[in-house]
Amino acid sequence: MSLSDPLGDMLARIKNGQHALKPVITCPASKLRASVLEVLQREGFIRGYKQNENANGLPELSIELKYDQGLPMIREISRVSKPGRRIYRKVSELPHFYNGLGISIVSTPRGVLSDQEARKENVGGEILCQVF
Repeated sequence: MSLSDPLGDMLARIKNGQHALKPVITCPASKLRASVLEVLQREGFIRGYKQNENANGLPELSIELKYDQGLPMIREISRVSKPGRRIYRKVSELPHFYNGLGISIVSTPRGVLSDQEARKENVGGEILCQVF
């Protein structure tokens, strides 16, 4: 089955898994998804993730969700740049999400970074999603 927006599918799975208070969710693996999960792990929004194979031998990602006193660490997660409309920003135009309490995940020439890391590296790029 092909998806038109694989990253949006993963974000929806995370949102639904946290709403159901699941400790671990799975989704099909890709390099972009793993890069976004790496940023989420560095920023403390998820416990971790690992790549393994499902029963059909296809690679999948197991994502360990993180909770604080029974409440999800991710309060809001939304896709910004979509397949039909890509959103690109220069480093000076990168948005501050929730006045810097949230993060924007940006795909840059130096890899997938959070907005703070992109400012530090002085690179802009495509804004993939925003997390609070």
